Amino acid sequence: MKRNIFLIAVLFSTIAALSTTLAHCDSMEGPVVKASQKALETGNINYVLVWVRAEDEQEINTMFDEVNKVRILGPEAKELTDMYFFETVVRVHRMGEGVGYTGLKPAGYKPEEGIEAADIAIEENSLDPVYAHFDEAQNPEIKEYFTDLQSKKDYDVNDLKAGREYVEAYVHFIHYVEALFQGGDIQFEEHEHHSH
Repeated sequence: MKRNIFLIAVLFSTIAALSTTLAHCDSMEGPVVKASQKALETGNINYVLVWVRAEDEQEINTMFDEVNKVRILGPEAKELTDMYFFETVVRVHRMGEGVGYTGLKPAGYKPEEGIEAADIAIEENSLDPVYAHFDEAQNPEIKEYFTDLQSKKDYDVNDLKAGREYVEAYVHFIHYVEALFQGGDIQFEEHEHHSH
């Protein structure tokens, strides 16, 4: 009986771990929604297109046009259509990464510790928040991935190729750090997100 309870506990913890993978990208404060907000504010869809695959561009472009026609009808219409747009972009983004969409996490949602540390490192342009948890000498890849990410961040918003290269570097760095925090198989994590 105890063995069965243990196996059930392991199964549930595995499911929970899988459901939180890439959860950062599906929160209202995550980079995909922020890019979507920027696109709606500026009228430039390219802020969003870098977060989806080239083959998904048409769907997002069509949605963007439809949303812009409706959101001008009033505050309520704007709120509803904006949320619909955010959800669509996040769903398509996650689908492109081979991950299911389970809805948007609300504002104030706190991501996993590893993702949070990686995000702060990017924001502060310093690896100190990550190195506070890991030995730099034992994890030289952290600096390698971070340097690659930083070298790509100042891309022209209208250069989708450069933007997608930045997003790929971003995803790679974030989830490499996340895997370190979880003590997981780094090679698996790298392989899983390499094709972003």
